Amino acid sequence: MREPMSEMKIVILETSDNHGYIRPYSYEDGRSVDHGLSIISTLIAEQRKMGGEILLIDNGDFLQGSPLTYHQAKVDCSHPSVVIQCMNAIRYDAVVPGNHEFNFGRNYLEQEVAASNFPWLSANVISETTGEPLFGAPYRVWEWDNGVRLAVLGLTTSYVPNWEQEDHIRGIKFIDPVVTAKRWVAYLRDQERADIVVVSYHGGFERDVLTGEASETLTGENQGYALCLEVPGIDVLLTGHQHRSLAGETVNGVCVIQPGSEGCYLGKVTVQMKQINNQWLVVDKQSELLSSKNTKSDQLILELAEPAEKALEVWLDQSIGSVVGEDMRISNPLQTRLTDHPFMEWINGVQMELSGVTISCAALFDNHSPGFGPNITMRDIMINYKYPNTLTVMRVSGQDIKDALERSAQYFQLNDMGEIEVSGDFLTPKPQHFNYDMWEGIEYIMDVSRVRGDRIVRLEYEGNPISLCREYDVVMNNYRASGGGEYPMFKGKKIIKEIQVDMVELLADYIRGKGVITSTLNNNWRVIASANEIE
Repeated sequence: MREPMSEMKIVILETSDNHGYIRPYSYEDGRSVDHGLSIISTLIAEQRKMGGEILLIDNGDFLQGSPLTYHQAKVDCSHPSVVIQCMNAIRYDAVVPGNHEFNFGRNYLEQEVAASNFPWLSANVISETTGEPLFGAPYRVWEWDNGVRLAVLGLTTSYVPNWEQEDHIRGIKFIDPVVTAKRWVAYLRDQERADIVVVSYHGGFERDVLTGEASETLTGENQGYALCLEVPGIDVLLTGHQHRSLAGETVNGVCVIQPGSEGCYLGKVTVQMKQINNQWLVVDKQSELLSSKNTKSDQLILELAEPAEKALEVWLDQSIGSVVGEDMRISNPLQTRLTDHPFMEWINGVQMELSGVTISCAALFDNHSPGFGPNITMRDIMINYKYPNTLTVMRVSGQDIKDALERSAQYFQLNDMGEIEVSGDFLTPKPQHFNYDMWEGIEYIMDVSRVRGDRIVRLEYEGNPISLCREYDVVMNNYRASGGGEYPMFKGKKIIKEIQVDMVELLADYIRGKGVITSTLNNNWRVIASANEIE
């Protein structure tokens, strides 16, 4: 008689932060790229062909982030998104909502949840009235014929209210992930008799996974390290949010992984089980990243996405206006952040004109923003302004303005040659170019040679030094107004006005209304490497 199997291997595949990138294509210039959900689908299929027990989990941030997802949510929103259709076809076993799942409002999110053929796991996103999870069950348990039970618990960073528009999360409460995990992991072990506990947490690591040293200000945005240290009973922690490529590490015995963003990697965790004294135990667990490079797209996924992608291309190629005056193209992102640039001056100018105030701040979100050429299309708007932000006018003090500028000034450091470069704090664990603001309506100089917190050497409004005690009305995006990006000086300040229309729509309507926009440059600010550069 054949003896029962006493060993078992389970593979957990993870995707995270895909942000709606399906085909291997750049929306900016039409070139081919080597990542995207269609390629990841091929990697998943290859893993499934190997046989064995495989679970596929998405860790969040798939409904927002690309021109496709914006078009599906805001322009062609008559049916569930093609992203969900593709994920249904790929046969995900479960997903966890990320912070960007809330960007298009609760109604849209509920529509996408209803269209999903897979469960959403969300233990710490609950109803304010009932206290029950709002978007799916807290966890799911899989059981195999040999009796092995594996549980996956879903968690989302509780920092969402610090970024999201209030009407998008009204009635929703975000509970601390560590507190939530302590409750549910114990329950999964004791009541659900789980032999393996996997936590899928849409959040990252607040500390270096090797040394335990803080790698960012401990705001509660990322609590992956705390989960590993403070919650007993976790075998595997799937993470995301930071867009890091992390594998092959353990923290306090917990196998951890993070598979980058936009479909560059498929995360793979292999768990080896062994039955000892009639009990299944985890005897080994390893994490690795499978690269999307040199892999062809899944043709079925491309075909599913094709109608939506074609409709998007027509919309993106619409000409909505033109530019005269200064060149608004961005050829050097660092230089654009070192001295006033026509494109950023225009963004701030539009914010001031639409809000009716005379001071504005805005960021160049990443190093891929090309600015504007002579002809402007919807594609140009979408590429340059990738987030669904709205505008907020806040009443702040002169001291708040100075403090905000000092925070932005931390973006820079001097290298060994005395040249200005981007500080490592804004590059790891993920690039944070979006947390450096440029201002219009005031005049200022940043001196990077000075110590942090004392780099603003000139700060004027209408030709006079800004009074630190006086109040000023400033327009900024809702993310910054909430204090996002470590700008606590803005949090809780009096809101004078909110313009509850996405900036993409505001900018497009503004250009259409003008037909021709005039580029200007007043050189109201600059960043210097030495006090000798001050006039």
